[in-house]
Amino acid sequence: MKTHKYNQGVIGNCAYMAHITDQGEIVWLCLPRFDSSFIFGKLLDQEKGGGFSIQPAGKFTSKQYYYENTNILVTEFKSKTGEFRLTDWAPRFFNFERYYKPLMLFRKAEIISGNPEIIVQCDPRGDYGKLVPETQLGSNHIRYSNLGAEVRLTSNAPLNYILEQKSFALTETSYFVLSYGAPLEAPLETVAEELLHKTIIYWRRWVKYSTICNFSQKEVIRSALLLKLHQYQDTGAIIASSTTSLPEHDGSGRNWDYRYCWIRDTYYTLAALRNIGQGGELEKYSHYIHNVAINEDGRYSPVYSILGDSHFDEKIFNLAGYLGNTPVRIGNQAKEHVQNDVYGQILVSLLPLYIDHRFVDNRNQNSIALINQLLDLIDATMYEPDAGLWEFRNLSQLHCYTFLFHWAGSAAAQKIGEKLNNVELSTRATALKLKAAEQIERCYDPELKAYTQAIGSKNLDASLLQLITMNYLDPESQKAKDHLIALADELKEGESLFYRYKQQDDFGKPKTTFLICAYWYVEALACVGRVKEAESVFKKLLDYSNHLGLLSEDVEPATGSQWGNFPQTYSHVGLMNAAFRIARKKDCPDFI
Repeated sequence: MKTHKYNQGVIGNCAYMAHITDQGEIVWLCLPRFDSSFIFGKLLDQEKGGGFSIQPAGKFTSKQYYYENTNILVTEFKSKTGEFRLTDWAPRFFNFERYYKPLMLFRKAEIISGNPEIIVQCDPRGDYGKLVPETQLGSNHIRYSNLGAEVRLTSNAPLNYILEQKSFALTETSYFVLSYGAPLEAPLETVAEELLHKTIIYWRRWVKYSTICNFSQKEVIRSALLLKLHQYQDTGAIIASSTTSLPEHDGSGRNWDYRYCWIRDTYYTLAALRNIGQGGELEKYSHYIHNVAINEDGRYSPVYSILGDSHFDEKIFNLAGYLGNTPVRIGNQAKEHVQNDVYGQILVSLLPLYIDHRFVDNRNQNSIALINQLLDLIDATMYEPDAGLWEFRNLSQLHCYTFLFHWAGSAAAQKIGEKLNNVELSTRATALKLKAAEQIERCYDPELKAYTQAIGSKNLDASLLQLITMNYLDPESQKAKDHLIALADELKEGESLFYRYKQQDDFGKPKTTFLICAYWYVEALACVGRVKEAESVFKKLLDYSNHLGLLSEDVEPATGSQWGNFPQTYSHVGLMNAAFRIARKKDCPDFI
């Protein structure tokens, strides 16, 4: 059986992201925001999607890599006429006390050897493929109209060859700038090279001032860079993935739109970035959460748009789908679910703002009001069934995972109360923490020697590995070790992969494993002292990345195929946190 991998990398600047294949084609780019319609969407429909390719004319081979410690992508091509290098980047750097992050995508084609003959095809679309723009030729650009804003391709290459999709000789370094809205009105080569240089410096400086141990350092750096791209700078929202409707396995029908901010996913992303000493993302997110809070007078949704609202009904679009997988969904029904773990996750996410002395600007009365509101919601939902973190669409249970975050969120509020000498807050949080622990214990099955998915259930759930990693269970206790063994016996597949659960859900029994669960397993192994085994499993999991070290959401055990939305923040969070846990256990230094 053939192994399926996503043969693409991503670039971005915290305003947009683009997916570029190892064949030099942009197959996914949504503008002006992460959750907008695609401009290029061949990923989901070869005919209606549109794309932007720069390739050799005729047969060729290629290789793809990132500039070290950056989000700048390079594809090198070799054909019978010569070799050339294609560099793709999204400008981002600090300028005039703010971030410069224009809606401009830069592509640079430069000769390596010979006289390469290339062909450039630029075919943007609007309204999810329904709209084909009018095309007009300018003096140094091609203008694409009716796409919501003016889209331009500015280039020093022959524009008529691009319009006619005719091959031509690459006789000099050529630049291609796709702009949405304000066009590039400046000397092309000078500006492009300046923005490339400043963007390289920005990313390398961001990495340099991260605290990354030397265990699997290269992979952690790539994961950290990838996570950073998923925060929308303007509002602070962090999306789960930049794609929609990439199936959990071929023909599964489990195709979801992940271009939104899940409270749960954000908690994990912030924890991973905090582990490497990056706190700016948390500060931005705290502003986002406060804006969410002022618009909520009842329970919170598990997921919000990048603007902090819930105005994105799930709809099915008439697109062919990735490799023919339908339906293609835009929007996400999860916003309608009852998922009560979110309150604890917000509290745990915000905790460093109060107990870490590096943060001094967020400890105000409005924040205390938010904390009390979240405790109110934990109290009100303590005995309420919900859809759980796996977002069951037709099943409501008293989930152990939800109680774990009631417990963790209350513990965080307790620490905040103690830090601020707020006895009332601390006392109230302590009482809720005890109530949550009582509910967790109702999930324990002495026969299985494990905590089960929900009160009264016999099903095991990989998310409950976190009872160990979050220190609800003492990692040195026999109870923790037995719980780990029981989960592995039921849910581990082969030497390293892990299912979320094995019972039938709304779409049948799961056929693919979930990468973050495997990394939770690695963390739990390290916690209970099985460090060599944790390290061995961790190294095996690296085989499931693509050629650039990027991870999907799901892995098919039989073939090692990548499936699900890509790249998936969950999976890269898992890698980073597992590496961090192993490094601590091995007493690895912060540098080589």
